[in-house]
Amino acid sequence: MWTVRRVRDAAVIQGARTSVVGHWTEGLQCRGALRRAEPMARHCTWRAGGPADVLFEPEDRSDLLAFLPAIPADVPIAWIGLGSNVLVRDAGFPGVIVLTGRALDGIAHTDGRISVEAGVPCPKAARYAAAAGYAGAEFLVGIPGSIGGALAMNAGAFGSDIWRWVQGVETADRTGCVRCRPAEDYRVGYRSVNGPAGEWFLGCELVFEPAAGYDPLVRGRELLAERAATQPTGAASCGSVFRNPPGDYAGRLVEAAGLKGFRVGGCQVSEKHANFIINDRGANATDIETLISTVRHEVQRRFGVALEPEVQILGAGGSR
Repeated sequence: MWTVRRVRDAAVIQGARTSVVGHWTEGLQCRGALRRAEPMARHCTWRAGGPADVLFEPEDRSDLLAFLPAIPADVPIAWIGLGSNVLVRDAGFPGVIVLTGRALDGIAHTDGRISVEAGVPCPKAARYAAAAGYAGAEFLVGIPGSIGGALAMNAGAFGSDIWRWVQGVETADRTGCVRCRPAEDYRVGYRSVNGPAGEWFLGCELVFEPAAGYDPLVRGRELLAERAATQPTGAASCGSVFRNPPGDYAGRLVEAAGLKGFRVGGCQVSEKHANFIINDRGANATDIETLISTVRHEVQRRFGVALEPEVQILGAGGSR
């Protein structure tokens, strides 16, 4: 089961079609899309965010693993899937952002084990498992991100979370070294995952039981309908903004503080669900981060509860 592979001589990839000059990427070639100063509003579900110094969308896994060792050691790296749980500050991200959706899109199953790569959308994984006759994966329909993002934060919905089902994961570090790790290598809690430093998730193996007594496809559709009835699913948002505090719900506290509909610039707290912030009038990242800070401050002032954001905020600086 354990494998370690290293990709060497990654600075030049034969047959490549992309080359960027005037930067540390000068002379570097890759098969995927490599862009400078790419606005992250194009890649995040909030439809806001400053530029990534470098955005890389690898063609496939080998393209990704060959590219990673070419990044200078002092250049920050961030991976995102669907961009549903991330906000890049307006000043931008001074490093490399890797988009995983095209390169890490594989999914397969055998004997109750589903191998799914990090770029696969969670709802797609839910539908795949249900169609294959497995029970337990239906909760994934309520997670608007990718499997990689779900693994990184132990995302959950409808009373379940992803690490409940994880048998093992595959990771990569910035040298291009790939490792297979058992779930026991990670300390997992509510919306938190701690494991070996300096590694990103390439994929995981999920273990489910055969469905018995109900149709998981039907149950998945029921959960989708429930989500649509209670959450602003058609709006530009990141999903849930805050973690639920112990014994309570973030949305209840925000609503009790009178903040439903509260607006900063082009964004507001959703009128439908108070744990969502929607970008409905062309908000920038500063608007959104300022609203997050305002909500936290008001809930702390009113109830003495410090709400913790689920969203990952990238880039230097802070809210105004």
